[in-house]
Amino acid sequence: MTPNFDKIHNRFRLNGKHYTFDDLKEVAYSFIKEGLPFEKEIGDFLSHWLDNSNYILAKTSGSTGKPKTIKMHKQAMVNSAIATGDFFNLQPGNSALLCLPATYIAGKMMLVRALVLGLEIDSVQPTTNPIFDPEKHYDFVAMIPAQAEKTLHRLSNIKTLIIGGAPLSNPLRLKLENLKTGVFETYGMTETITHIALKQLKSDGPQYFNILPNITISQNNKACLVIDAPLLTNKKIITNDVVKLHSKTTFEWLGRADHVINSGGVKLFPEQIEAKLQSKIKSRFFITSEDDKTFGSVAILVIEAENTSLDAHVFSSLTPIETPKSVYAIPAFAETSSGKVNRHKTLKLLKK
Repeated sequence: MTPNFDKIHNRFRLNGKHYTFDDLKEVAYSFIKEGLPFEKEIGDFLSHWLDNSNYILAKTSGSTGKPKTIKMHKQAMVNSAIATGDFFNLQPGNSALLCLPATYIAGKMMLVRALVLGLEIDSVQPTTNPIFDPEKHYDFVAMIPAQAEKTLHRLSNIKTLIIGGAPLSNPLRLKLENLKTGVFETYGMTETITHIALKQLKSDGPQYFNILPNITISQNNKACLVIDAPLLTNKKIITNDVVKLHSKTTFEWLGRADHVINSGGVKLFPEQIEAKLQSKIKSRFFITSEDDKTFGSVAILVIEAENTSLDAHVFSSLTPIETPKSVYAIPAFAETSSGKVNRHKTLKLLKK
């Protein structure tokens, strides 16, 4: 028997108002026909969530390859919402803020959590500097790093903030650690129905990702993370993320396997080098590699700028082998559809 998803939690609120199943279908229709672009995205999602199918379609961000559309089973999304609710002890009537686009999985799942757990959710335009009432208490909010950076002075009334979509820079991490807000970095992807692990930002002690309930992790022969989440997907997910396992339920993310630079037998993780440079370079940049006769490959830096002029002290925190052997400038980076830097396309532009 195919489960239906026509039950709306009696504590669910959208922008302060409760809706029955039929009412919410009308709201979705109204958003699609008359709403602002971000409201149309919400309407599209609600319309598909409330239809007779047992799945929805979701777009991947394109950060690890060509963007694609995949099927996501609604029951798996419900399971994911319950796992997050259990982890954070979210209760019916808790308040939430939707400031992410409903086009992508993170935004969709905020709505599913509200519908399933009975949260009172407010929606605002999902810009990098979302406008919301800083005096209103929110129990649960999800953001990308750029949003957290821009709204840092307005986060004090948020109880729990989860941040994902891109790695956190060290300067932002330090700022977030000083907040009374409980801030968690997420690990996940569209294929895992948003996050499957969370890491609380705190100034003392190790900061490892902790997996959610009913999930098992392991590594393959390339030291990449393998995820077994039977309540979310019916097959194991072999990621391209190199990790270090610290226990059966915790791991440390090192970097992307396809980004690793083998320089004279030493493995360099660009993401770790980038983290050391974040506070010293104001423009967007990334670390990659080029061929070298002596070492096979060496690290280089690509910066979004008109020229390559950088002060020598920028690289003072790096070891000699980590230090970029060349710096290349390009006026504008290529981006994915979700606004992330597309390294592959950017390098193609650089070579033209």
